[in-house]
Order: sequence, then C-alpha cells, then structure tokens
Amino acid sequence: MKTKSLEVTRGSGNVFRDLGHENADIEQFKAILAAEIIKALDREGLSVRGAHGRTGTAAADFSRIRNADLGRFTVDRLMSIINRLGSQVEVKVKVRRAETGAVNQSLRQAEGLR
Repeated sequence: MKTKSLEVTRGSGNVFRDLGHENADIEQFKAILAAEIIKALDREGLSVRGAHGRTGTAAADFSRIRNADLGRFTVDRLMSIINRLGSQVEVKVKVRRAETGAVNQSLRQAEGLR
C-alpha cells in the first residue's frame, strides 16, 4: 500500500472566513449564539413548543436555530432570545488589523471607485 502525503492547512479559527464568506465574522457570531440557545434548550429540557411558551418566540424559529438555518436572524434577535431563556450574553471585541490589500479594496468599493 502506498502512503500518500497530506497537505495540512491551518484554519483562521473562523470556518466562514476560511470558506470565503463575505460576512464571515457575523456568521460566526450568529453560529456561536445559536449554539448557546441550543445548549440552554437542552439544559432546561425544552422542546421548541416549550421554548415558545417561555419566550414568545415562534416554535418554528427554534426549529430553524436547531437546524442552523440562521439567515432570518439578526445578532440582536438571537441575543434577545438568549436573554428570554434566562441567560446573559457578554461580548468581548478583539480588533485586528486587516490585510492592507483587503482594506484598500474595501475602501475603493465603499467609495464606488472599484
């Protein structure tokens, strides 16, 4: 049997960035918030209907969160759901310098210069 050598690529810590998503940081944050909502539901033994009864958020929305269908949710809305489930959200912001080329390209696009 022939041994193949594998190339290993180190990720950035954000799978959405690694996959080239435009709003990678927001998608990562929403995924983290959704995971916390799921943990709270599991910890309390709440079904989607039970979660609806406790929070007033539609049961279908909890199903979407469980299925990682987060396109309809804003960060604010997910944080509000967590709060209504009895947990608090603490956000820590870490600012890093972007790559120079990416910053210049973003500035050109924002100014309409492309």
